[in-house]
Amino acid sequence: MGYLRTIASRNNFPRLIPGDFLKEKMTQTIEINDFQKRVLLCAEEVDAFLGGGRGGGKSSALALLALRHIEQYGNKARILYIRRTYKGLADFELLTRELFGMVYGTAARYNGAEHIWKFPNGGYLELGQLESHSDYAKYQGRSFTLLLVDEAGQFPTPDLLDILRSNLRGPKDVPIRMIVAANPGGTGHHWLAKRYVFQAGPWKTFLEMKSKRQWVYCPSTFAGNQFIDREQYSDQLQSSCPDDPELLRAWVHGDWAVNRGAYFASVLDESRNAVDPWTAIPETYGRKWETYLSHDFGSSAPSATYIIAKSPGGEAFEKFFPRDSLILVDELATAKRDRPNEGLGWTVPILAEEIVAMCKRWDIQPIGCADDAIFAKTGSGAGSISDEFVRSGVRFSPAKKADRLTGWNIMRRLLADAGKPDMPGLYISRGCEYFWQTVPYLGRDPKRTEDVDSQSPDHGADAARYGCLWQKRVAKISPLIC
Repeated sequence: MGYLRTIASRNNFPRLIPGDFLKEKMTQTIEINDFQKRVLLCAEEVDAFLGGGRGGGKSSALALLALRHIEQYGNKARILYIRRTYKGLADFELLTRELFGMVYGTAARYNGAEHIWKFPNGGYLELGQLESHSDYAKYQGRSFTLLLVDEAGQFPTPDLLDILRSNLRGPKDVPIRMIVAANPGGTGHHWLAKRYVFQAGPWKTFLEMKSKRQWVYCPSTFAGNQFIDREQYSDQLQSSCPDDPELLRAWVHGDWAVNRGAYFASVLDESRNAVDPWTAIPETYGRKWETYLSHDFGSSAPSATYIIAKSPGGEAFEKFFPRDSLILVDELATAKRDRPNEGLGWTVPILAEEIVAMCKRWDIQPIGCADDAIFAKTGSGAGSISDEFVRSGVRFSPAKKADRLTGWNIMRRLLADAGKPDMPGLYISRGCEYFWQTVPYLGRDPKRTEDVDSQSPDHGADAARYGCLWQKRVAKISPLIC
């Protein structure tokens, strides 16, 4: 949350937020930092992405934008502030109580049960929550003139926010506008960076193709916020991620560069881990490499299946792979196009048919490991999902995933050791498009930073993790006769 300060003498704040009430009755003047001032000076016809590091004052900037909109457009102003959960509204609610109390005293009324502010000039601000498509029902058919989205990095995909944008409607003399605020390194890091950060330089307008609107990227850092104890805040950030310099860089400097702040940022490197697509399973010293499948099941969510080849030590396709190195050779991912967290709804027989076809192309047996959950027996007496796969010609064994962190640590070590001449590593074919689309950008769990955020599209990462855990038991699996 950002911070505001009041001072006894007036400065230029009333000129940034025009309004008769402010000019005539406001007894205190609000002091703002340079970032907030610059955001307020952006043209109202331009949407804005407030995409800085932590502690820069983004939430306060949102509150100031709401105040200005209320003062300018009075009873025509209809504002919706959105967070992913109701719990996340608490900080912003306190901020608005402070700000609006300074300006309006008791003339502005807040209904805590409905999370609604009503202002003396007829303006309206609602603090709302949006976590799923069912939550959107309470906004459907309603109109807002200003849409404020805070902590947008908690949204794994932009779908819900794109739908909500359809509620922006207003009179001709009231410009509609959307403001999005986020820190780098969250679940939505990739789509936010792609859509808003790498389109144009900071504070320069650009056309965002999805909304067909002009946007501006407004970065900030805590170093520019004179209203906090910057030295103490820096110490807090460093203590939050002592073993992840990339995440610290994202939080401190607001760095949205590719992979910054991502879970695998410090160990996954395209130049080391990516290999050109193979055309066949190679032979080394006269024998083929060991191969197996690694699978993460999903239907409404995507499933991900990898063919993994284990090196006996030696060269393959002009590259040396130390003994026990793992190569993700090919993949089958059932995600919707441009929606990496939504599955195609395939049944087990359809999925198994495609897995068998992939294995035939590589001349390998459809045998491997999968998420332990698919081996649980159902109450209907139909057996387990694993049993369905067996009937369809695919045999999986439990990956024994146990502790997630153990699996992630093994996978991270293999990724980090890729390219070393005497250490086994994890390599991924450039043909594994879903892996490269999702895994490099996975964020950290906000409450458990040593874990991957499970709200993000982690299905490819999970499948790879199972393969890393299971690979030492390859030889124990008996052949499957198809």
